[in-house]
Amino acid sequence: MADNHDNHDEHEQHEHMNIPKYIGIFLVLVVGTILTYVTAQWNLDVIFPGANTLLALLIAFTKMSCVVLFFMHVYWNGKLIWLTVVGSFVFLAIMFAFTMQDYLTRGAGIFTK
Repeated sequence: MADNHDNHDEHEQHEHMNIPKYIGIFLVLVVGTILTYVTAQWNLDVIFPGANTLLALLIAFTKMSCVVLFFMHVYWNGKLIWLTVVGSFVFLAIMFAFTMQDYLTRGAGIFTK
């Protein structure tokens, strides 16, 4: 009897996403990919150096969020899963911060113009 109840809970969890929702998220990912390509053709360095990279990372973060939240069903999971995902992003941000600290404090190097 308990096995039947567990299967019912698992089935209810997957009812949150249906084919039209999956297609909608897929279209968001496709549009994000096209947008990444189009913005890569623009020279945004006139705004500030690295603006193209920042815009590409923002688009990639949006696409990654859609994948994690909907394709991996994190949106409908419990607080422990959310804590794990948020904790992962905090540590990723820490790694990026240390990497940027190292990168921004270096000298000009030989590959400068």
